[in-house]
Amino acid sequence: MPENNKKLVLLDAHAIIHRAYHALPEFLSSKGEPTGALYGLSSMLMKIITELKPDYIVACYDLPQKTFRHEAYDGYKAGRVKADEALIVQLQKSRQIFEAFNVPIYDAPGFEADDVLGTIVEKYKKDKNLDIIIASGDMDTMQLVDDKKVRIYTLKKGINDTILYDEDAVLERFHFKPKLLPDYKGLRGDPSDNIVGVKGIGEKTAETLITKFGTIEEIYKKIKKDEEIFKKAGISSRMIELLKSNEEEALFSKTLATIRTDAPIKFELPVKTFWENADFKKVEQVFADFEFRSLLARLKNFFGNGNKKGANPEEFSQVLGSPGPQSPARPFENSLGLPPDVSPKKLQEASIAFWLINSDVSNPKLEDILLFAHTKSFKTAYEHIFKKLKEQKLDRVYEEIERPIMPVVKEMEDHGILIDKRYFEKLSDEYHKELDKLTKKIYKMAGTEFNINSPKQLGEILFGKLGMKSGRKKNASGSFSTKISVLEELEGENEIIKEIMAHRELQKLLSTYIDVIPKMVGEDGRLHARFLQNGTTTGRFSSQDPNLQNLPIKTELGKKIRDGFVAPQGCNLAAFDYSQIELRVAAMLSGDKKMTELFRERKDIHAGVELSLGGHFSKQVAGRKVFISKTKGNTFCGA
Repeated sequence: MPENNKKLVLLDAHAIIHRAYHALPEFLSSKGEPTGALYGLSSMLMKIITELKPDYIVACYDLPQKTFRHEAYDGYKAGRVKADEALIVQLQKSRQIFEAFNVPIYDAPGFEADDVLGTIVEKYKKDKNLDIIIASGDMDTMQLVDDKKVRIYTLKKGINDTILYDEDAVLERFHFKPKLLPDYKGLRGDPSDNIVGVKGIGEKTAETLITKFGTIEEIYKKIKKDEEIFKKAGISSRMIELLKSNEEEALFSKTLATIRTDAPIKFELPVKTFWENADFKKVEQVFADFEFRSLLARLKNFFGNGNKKGANPEEFSQVLGSPGPQSPARPFENSLGLPPDVSPKKLQEASIAFWLINSDVSNPKLEDILLFAHTKSFKTAYEHIFKKLKEQKLDRVYEEIERPIMPVVKEMEDHGILIDKRYFEKLSDEYHKELDKLTKKIYKMAGTEFNINSPKQLGEILFGKLGMKSGRKKNASGSFSTKISVLEELEGENEIIKEIMAHRELQKLLSTYIDVIPKMVGEDGRLHARFLQNGTTTGRFSSQDPNLQNLPIKTELGKKIRDGFVAPQGCNLAAFDYSQIELRVAAMLSGDKKMTELFRERKDIHAGVELSLGGHFSKQVAGRKVFISKTKGNTFCGA
């Protein structure tokens, strides 16, 4: 890659904003407007400017309308939850940030941002004097990687941990070339976009098929000619039959997964480079409007020399500071957008101290801390918070409880937990097969095929075709509601409801845990989740990326997920559940004899309290005692 080449950075704006919204805690301006995703986008943009030093920057957006993929397939992205209003508002406002940086914006009706990116890449990838980097929040654009000419700069975790993929890096990860990624999705599907693929084929089988036989078209050409070569390659007879009976689905899924390079846009490289065109006075204004004090402070440091229009990339990078590599486990280390005088350690200390003062603000960020202290100086804010901590007599809680835990939390995050990826692959295969069986069973019971994930189509089947009466409720769009509470009301009316609820459970387990967790595992084979001391109002620890505290335990299907978390050879995993800790503390502080006695005798505290109030055990349900009591006209139930 020639050093004197110009560098074009293409931003998948939609993906970055979505990632920032879900990675960062909710943050409101003084006007009560959500700005967390906008802050994440601004931080990411400044990281790109300082690290990549692009000559040209272009932002590409999705439009809030259906695309050619939706027209071709009703179920495209059907499983996605409707975007939060706070996210929609920030998506709309995000264009102001690019306009302030004088970054041109491109979109195309009927096409996604990925297609717009692909169209620009196709036009300029043969330009010998230009290198292209696509900055994105996901892996969808990886199929556009071309040697070292077109690379992907993507987020591994949160908005801090980034990785740059060239063709060698893609080969190392997937064991086949980037251009074959649509074939990979065509075989194994893509749950996030509701692309079906060949049901029953998982990551490992898809990888084997592609590395051994090539594209989907080549696979089907060879399988029709000689099935034996597939068996010799380790493909089972069952997999061969699945392939043969799902050719149309595989080819169609590949089409949906393929990025188009013919979006109707008129794109030319800007005449002036980003640095020649940059007007940071506009950036200063938009950062002030959104109340991004830390980012604003860094810009003002740069403007101290009178620079308002036109900039030098080296000087700009020195002022903003490149965060450099970051451990994905640590939310405060090398945080984006931190002024030079703010150390990650001090920020974490201030964040936890501020949370002790006001636990309604969970996991406070730098912006929260500065706003609370009504200052632009972190040093002043830090001193103010610890002064308040002492005034409210919370300094002992900080020093004796919270502070000693900080290094322990860091060690937990850095160490991570070992994941058995092969187990997850097998479980994925097993559950996808079961999901396929349930789908066919539901179709048979309904007397027709339909998109089970579409609330509208499901409502029409249940309340229209099958004529169910219970729980008929319409939502704002006028279609029948099919949320879980409605299905529970219908459960005794038709056997199909039981199968639909089982289908939903399986699909949720696959899309939330089984197909997702292996992708979050680091190169060390471990999952490095985040643990927050200050993530809840009550003081309980919370977990993010992923939420390990939410691993299913209520159903047998859900419990199997936990078996994928393993210990190294010669070690064992131990589970400690300090149950009902708040009640134990209450018993200790109050000295209540009955509560203390119940805990010491290891009895169920709720059952004991209810019995002492005149309750009684009424029946056994699934091996757990269920009791009912009435006290002063109120009914108490527990299990």
